[in-house]
Amino acid sequence: MTCIIIDDDESSRLIIKQLCKKYSLNVKKEFSSAIEAIKYLNTNKVAFVFLDIHLPTFSGFDFIKTVNNSTKTIITTSDKNYALEAFEYKSVIDYLVKPITQDRFKKSLEKIKANTVKISKNKSHLQKENFIFINVEKWLTKILISDILLIEAKGDYINIKTDEKYYTVYATLKKIKDKLPESLFLRIHRSYIINISEIIDIEDNSVLIRKYVIPVSKTYKSELINRLNLL
Repeated sequence: MTCIIIDDDESSRLIIKQLCKKYSLNVKKEFSSAIEAIKYLNTNKVAFVFLDIHLPTFSGFDFIKTVNNSTKTIITTSDKNYALEAFEYKSVIDYLVKPITQDRFKKSLEKIKANTVKISKNKSHLQKENFIFINVEKWLTKILISDILLIEAKGDYINIKTDEKYYTVYATLKKIKDKLPESLFLRIHRSYIINISEIIDIEDNSVLIRKYVIPVSKTYKSELINRLNLL
């Protein structure tokens, strides 16, 4: 896989570059400036970017807002305080806090690979029926299935959450589950269905989907573990 490194600290760039070499990643370029990196990406393609948040003049978040969502990004920073904000952006795959350990770096690469597989699977699984229509305030609204992050039951209604919006619909989890591809969606709680390809982390009895922490009940936990691509 190809990548670039954007970090104004030379020692940080060197460490990331050494880790990349260990895992046979092709570092095409390294930059101390986000603006210079954007110029490079205007004419060159890479699989993903290692990006520091605190950069001179043009921050890491400015960079993310400027490039398109197809530029997958792993945040590398000494600042723990921006993780939730970072995952607001669809392009952000992981958030590494310095000093970066080898094991944590390896997990980030696994997420990049899983994301690549997810995109190809989405294309194959969703060729025929890649959308659903929902009834919202007497209007039929079309939603791409691949955009759904999770579905939450609230009484007689469900909340369908995507990257951009959430929709409240009069329906049950069972009814919508029957319309979703089993390869992508799993019920993990009596009140939640999740897109398993959007899982960022799993800890104890919860999963992190973007900025949402979702409980996992004992009833569904073993099925979740069986569905994961564990080493």
